[in-house]
Amino acid sequence: MYCGTAELIDRAWRSRTAIPAFNIPYLPMMESVVRALRDTGSVGLIMVARLEWRKFESGSLEEVRDEYERCGDAGHTRLHLDHVPVVDEDGERVDYLEIIQRAVDAGYGSVMVDGSRLPLEENIACTKEAVRIAHAAGLPIEAELGAVLGHEEGSLPPYEELFRTGSGFTDPEEAARFVRETGADWLSVAVGNIHGAVSAAARNGGKPRARIDLGHLSKITGAIGRPAVLHGGTGIPKRYVLEAVRRGIAKINLATVIRRPYEKLRGESLNAAREAVYRTVCEVVRDDLNMEGTGGV
Repeated sequence: MYCGTAELIDRAWRSRTAIPAFNIPYLPMMESVVRALRDTGSVGLIMVARLEWRKFESGSLEEVRDEYERCGDAGHTRLHLDHVPVVDEDGERVDYLEIIQRAVDAGYGSVMVDGSRLPLEENIACTKEAVRIAHAAGLPIEAELGAVLGHEEGSLPPYEELFRTGSGFTDPEEAARFVRETGADWLSVAVGNIHGAVSAAARNGGKPRARIDLGHLSKITGAIGRPAVLHGGTGIPKRYVLEAVRRGIAKINLATVIRRPYEKLRGESLNAAREAVYRTVCEVVRDDLNMEGTGGV
């Protein structure tokens, strides 16, 4: 029986498993991701974030929807709108409600609003407006609290300093208030994870090998009582990821791990680039997340 994205994530959370979610910065990557999920007997989300149609080549959320309608597989995939920032990586205000409404109209199964660059009170207020639009359409919505760095221009501060100081980590008490007052269904948290760089100057460099403060994560998930989301999943050692899932992470976002092999090969051969994405998704599902053969939806 078909189940919507809300039920899919809720089932994963309650069973202490996680759904992988793959970003599509280039449209030809999508078929490879879908095929890999089907061939491994797994389930995952196909995602696009606003920055991926502004700074990469996904075109628009509507073009991603069109490609998904061409190659998506309702037995193994769902379509999700990733980061729609209120203030973007360049410090500009975004008409975020208009974008979320476009995704609702386009048939996305779930959406995300990101007010994490705002003070807490403003993040709550803006997120509540986005929740109102999503819930009126019967869609689950993800929000973010804390600073999951990596999308900004320039280089990151030293990772070990970030981790040692807990700079930008999600505060458990604020998280409890945030989900209570906004009604967001899932919460993206900052617990040592970072995004792969997306600025033209930084994205070809190596991504720091991040890890997760598991004790801090447990405090957050215990406080919010709903699914948590791990952004920046690429490169985090498997033992941290699997333990994070046991502690309440129900969705894991992956972007850099499939984008880099595609970018490396696409100038030589589009087919080779797409096959590299396919192999990488199979490896992630089978080896990193132990999800192979978990079944369709």
